[in-house]
Amino acid sequence: MTQTNIIGLVALVVGAVLLFFAWRASQAPMEQMSEALTGRFTGNTMWYLLGGVVGVVAGAGLLLRGYGRG
Repeated sequence: MTQTNIIGLVALVVGAVLLFFAWRASQAPMEQMSEALTGRFTGNTMWYLLGGVVGVVAGAGLLLRGYGRG
């Protein structure tokens, strides 16, 4: 396993964990009330979502790049 694959795998796992935390945060009663009143999630939940998506996309890209060369 190359260094690119390891970094990609770590980024993918971290992104998945952040998405899990974002999902859990979005299910909280105060978060749902805030979303119902304002139409959007709070700042922390949005950062978890953004970080999770970036991590998953970057991790998948690095894994595919590493396997393409290998």
